Amino acid sequence: MKAAVLVFPGSNCDRDLAVAFRAAGFETQMIWHKDAALPAGIDIVGVPGGFSYGDYLRCGAIAAQSPIMQAVGAHAARGGYVLGICNGFQVLCETRILPGALMRNAGLKFVCRPQKLRVETTDSLFTNGYAQGAEITIPIAHHDGNYVADPETLAQLTAEDRVAFRYLGNPNGAVDDIAGVLSANRRVLGLMPHPERAMEPAHGSADGAVMFQSLAQALVAA
Repeated sequence: MKAAVLVFPGSNCDRDLAVAFRAAGFETQMIWHKDAALPAGIDIVGVPGGFSYGDYLRCGAIAAQSPIMQAVGAHAARGGYVLGICNGFQVLCETRILPGALMRNAGLKFVCRPQKLRVETTDSLFTNGYAQGAEITIPIAHHDGNYVADPETLAQLTAEDRVAFRYLGNPNGAVDDIAGVLSANRRVLGLMPHPERAMEPAHGSADGAVMFQSLAQALVAA
């Protein structure tokens, strides 16, 4: 199993994400944003959290124009797996790999805390290690995590069972309490919470480890 973790100027969760992939058994490479191609044989691309390009212009907007994101888009289009966390979720929305957008938190304040979530679907490699409806704790740390989408998109996400996680106690004003969404083929997940920061009990929760272990087990079995 091979994972690629992107590195943008301002990324600060790329190493954490690489550690999480490696802990689950992935051979992991760090990929610079100016690279034009992904290494051969990559199973999953991790788009990490942080503050790419200092969040100037709009969170994720500049990173979305990086050469590597064209390769990530092609990887997703041919059925490759992609995981976008926090700023990575913003980047995936800016590239239209995922629908919707992330706006300023409703309270206009940076929110950093452990956050309760509910698992809304187990029908993906990212979530099939959880029980349907399970309540888990994953940290959040963002200023622009307020997920928005037009009514038609929201209806489609719900009808197709593509809302992966919802907040229990909405921290940012996200519509319909949405914390994470899946692509139409269920191989791309974007979420604001940080599962790579919940890998062992010493982190306060090991609920994030389930996601990486589920991915590993499913890819080995494939």
